[in-house]
Parts: sequence; C-alpha cells; structure tokens
Amino acid sequence: MDTALTTEQHEIRRALRDLLARHGEPGAIPAAVGTAEGYDPALWRRLAGELGLPGLALAEEYGGAGCTTTELALACEETGRALLPSPLLATAALAAPLIAALGTPDQRAALLPRIADGTLTAALALPGGSLATALALTGDNHDGTWAGGGRAGGIQARGEEGERRLYGEAGRVLDGHSAGLLLVAAHAGGYPRSHTQLFLVPGDAPGLTLTRLTALDETRPLARVELRDTPAEPLGADDTADAATALADIGRTAAAILAAEAVGTAAGALERTVEYVKTREQFGRAIGSFQAVKHRLADLYVRVEAARSAAYHAARDPESGPLALAQALEAARITTGEAVQLHGGIGFTWEHEAHRYLKRAAGDELLFGPVHRLRDHAAERAGLFGPADAASGVPHGAGVR
Repeated sequence: MDTALTTEQHEIRRALRDLLARHGEPGAIPAAVGTAEGYDPALWRRLAGELGLPGLALAEEYGGAGCTTTELALACEETGRALLPSPLLATAALAAPLIAALGTPDQRAALLPRIADGTLTAALALPGGSLATALALTGDNHDGTWAGGGRAGGIQARGEEGERRLYGEAGRVLDGHSAGLLLVAAHAGGYPRSHTQLFLVPGDAPGLTLTRLTALDETRPLARVELRDTPAEPLGADDTADAATALADIGRTAAAILAAEAVGTAAGALERTVEYVKTREQFGRAIGSFQAVKHRLADLYVRVEAARSAAYHAARDPESGPLALAQALEAARITTGEAVQLHGGIGFTWEHEAHRYLKRAAGDELLFGPVHRLRDHAAERAGLFGPADAASGVPHGAGVR
C-alpha cells in the first residue's frame, strides 16, 4: 500500500506541529486543563481560525476545507503527539459526522458552519457510558444496551412531533462539560415503537446540568450530563430513525481517526524517551549507548511505525478502522509503559510528561477499547472463524493455532 502523503498533507502536518511546538512550553498542559473549559480557548481559536482543524473533513458548502478523513487523522496524530487538550475529537470526529449524515438541511446549515469555524463545540452523550459499544467497535450496537437498558433506563424522550423533553443521565461524556451543543441518545416512541434516537440539546438549555468529572487522563475531560425536562430537537427529519446504524457507520471512520491520534501519543512518548537516553548518563556514559536500551527502542520504533501504517490505511479504508485502532492502542500502551521505565525514577513522577503519556494511553483504552474486544469483534464481523458449530457453539477453526 502506498502511504506517501501529498504536498498539502505534509503542509498541514508541518504547520500544526510548528504551532503546537510554539505553545509547548513547560506548564502549558497543566494550565490548559486547569481552565473551566479543560483546554486553552485562545489556542483553540487559533487552531480553528488559522488552520481550520474542526472543518478539515467538512464540505466546503458548510465552511469546511472539503478534505478527507486522512487530513483529519493527520491533524489528530499531531495533537496526540503533543497531548493537546482540545475538543477536536469530540466535535470533529464524533458529533460533526452525525450532524452531516442525519441532520436536515436547516440543521446542517445552522450548525456545521459554526463547527467549522470553531465557534461551536459539540459532544456525544450516551447514557450507557460506552463509546466503543455505541460505535459498534467492540460489539453489535443494535441490542440497545449501550443506550442505557431500554425503555426503563437511560434517557427518555417524551412529547410528540417537533420539540421533545428529555429525562435522564449520561456519564463519561467526552468534553461534555464545555460543549456548546450535545447530541443526546434517548429512547423515543413509547412502549409500542421504542427505539433510540439522537437529539440536539444546546449547552445552555434549561434543565440541563453539566458536571466535570475526575478522569485518569486530565487532558481528556469527561462529564456527567443530567437532563430534567430539558427541551430537545430530534436530529434529522425522520422521527422514527434509529441511532444505532448511524453510530456504527461513523464508528469505523472515528476509529481510524482515534488510531492516528493514539499513534501520535506513542510517537511523542518515544521521541521524548530517545532524547532522554541520549543525555542521561550512568557508569560514565549515556544510557542510550547500551545495547539493551537500543534494542528496546528499536522494537518500540517498529511497533509505532506498524501502527502508523495501519492507521493511514484505515483513514483511506475505514472498514479496517477497528483493527487499526486495536493496533494503535496496543502500541501506545506498550510504548508509554516502556517510556516510563526508560526514564527511570523520574518517569514515575506524577507530573512528569512520561507519566502523562502513560495516562493518555491507559485512558484511551478504557474509553475506546479494550484491545482484545476490538479484535474479537473485527474477527466476528469478518467471519474469520466461520459459523458456530451447532453442538458446541464454538466457531469452526477457533481451536486451531
């Protein structure tokens, strides 16, 4: 496969890397996550205004750049390398594609240009709390468990055509506490026609309470969303449309973007570790000169490059997105763990950047994995082991190694 980047793609990467490097001074991440938004609003305005990141993959008619998933994946790889706290993932990779796919012409015209210019951020609120399940990355999402347990659980929508009222709660909503718009999955249709539907809820809607939660990775803010008689507008014109299919469709593309970001996290940790072992001396020489350290770093380099290749391929062919995500998450977990080890005692310091990379990798696998379930579901969808044996229930060939 040809993974060569175009001149325009190289320019996107260079411009973004340069901008993030200028804002990468010590203390930048703690300062950003300490704000009410959980990110640096001034930097976000520059990323949106100068580079157009939120609108990279949006059509030009809505103020976007009209680029492909590959360009957005490249951008997320760079933000992952810098551990940038930003609403880019929640807004551009999750919410915007759903609005573009399901929204009415009026909804798209009202919301997508504001997303493209960065003045509106959005978040996907799922009452079941599992993004991986809702996006059909780790299992079939048509059974409704990801939406909070059917008619008696999750978030309920009441009312007739047009404006609805939502009741319920969603936890672990990525960047939900600062979002100007929430896409909320709720049960609608009453008892006879119960189905899960997506609704648009402004971030300042009455009856809406947004609470920022303590998260393992402070650069990935999570929120609890509570709705009490909150007015909402159905996303799209078809009031009976089920959200599961739409979420599964955008899930594979989102997985490719997430994979690229995880590759950036792994690459950033590896680059910083290489620089450290060049200067850290023991027994009168740099520890990077020891053969054992060189071998460990070489193994990590191969692992990161393989994950990068898989992520680039998935950006062009989203069907392989879940598998690429599994490989990237695994590469990030192993690479960041080794980075902490190779930094020695300082790597275990809570505030050290090596520890931040480790927490990003661990937090991402909790949100979007785990790796073994991503691979298991991908194998199931591909029919890798064939139909299950009627007597044993074990897929044919499952025991062959």
